[in-house]
Amino acid sequence: MLFRPVGDGPFRLAVIAHASTENVLRRAQMPQPEYRALAAWLVARGFAVLVPERSGHGATGGRYLEDQGGCDEADYSRSGRATAGEIAATLNYLRGQSFVRKDDAVIVGHSAGAWGALALAGENPKTISEIIAFAPGRGGHANDFPNQVCAPHTLIASAAEFGRSARVPVTWLVAANDTYFSPALSRQLADAFRSGGDKVNFRVLAASGGEGHWLAESDAGVKIAGPDLDRALKLPRPTAARKR
Repeated sequence: MLFRPVGDGPFRLAVIAHASTENVLRRAQMPQPEYRALAAWLVARGFAVLVPERSGHGATGGRYLEDQGGCDEADYSRSGRATAGEIAATLNYLRGQSFVRKDDAVIVGHSAGAWGALALAGENPKTISEIIAFAPGRGGHANDFPNQVCAPHTLIASAAEFGRSARVPVTWLVAANDTYFSPALSRQLADAFRSGGDKVNFRVLAASGGEGHWLAESDAGVKIAGPDLDRALKLPRPTAARKR
């Protein structure tokens, strides 16, 4: 899904990286991700926004490249870098389009997509100026139980690994009622990531709906996150927009 402002551009680019699941059936049935409220928020502020569906999900099909490799033996570094590779491929393709600026792009990730965005934080900051990470992580709801995460210490270690090479500022957002990656665990992950010296603005947002993990997908959630997004991106007032 491509959303863009009125006019020929060139516009700043925002790539929204969607969540994922290790469950094969759920992944095959995943609808095309849209993040309409979040995309509209960005388009109104002058961004061209692409919401790609990654390999191994929904109608896109193909091989699932982001497999974490089980629960107790999860390889979160490998899965994150695989997600980062797919985000980077999308970014590089769009940067070749005439209506998109070649610099100052923003990556907005959600859950597994945000985890991949953290792995991408070592990219050239002239290409990517900011990463917005909504509840980044992998292995949440282990065995379908809320507030259970597969191999949390491995997840924390991988966050520290990504942080060591990070060069792009990160705004890390989690809802107070997120049961996939709780605020307490998310703070541990953010602290591990910033231990590498990278700047992280970690924020716990108000509760959103019945499950805060989906904050990035709802109108109400985007309203909750809006002030922090404005501060992170230092954006002008909204303008008219259209969708393609």
